[in-house]
Amino acid sequence: MSQLYYVLSAVFILIGALATIMVALSRKNKEGNPEYDQKTKKYWTRLSVFYIVGTILFAVLIILLVRM
Repeated sequence: MSQLYYVLSAVFILIGALATIMVALSRKNKEGNPEYDQKTKKYWTRLSVFYIVGTILFAVLIILLVRM
């Protein structure tokens, strides 16, 4: 059962990495967006929430793996 957690973790990490690379290499990203620069606080807040939630989920997953 613990191997399933490792596989699921690896899959999510790979999906996140591929999505990040795709965004970084996109044409729209290279052209830039002036509106994005005006709304940076909103974007940073949302990104921070994603990282906090991800970190909490990762910690719970590690705790579950250690208890097995």
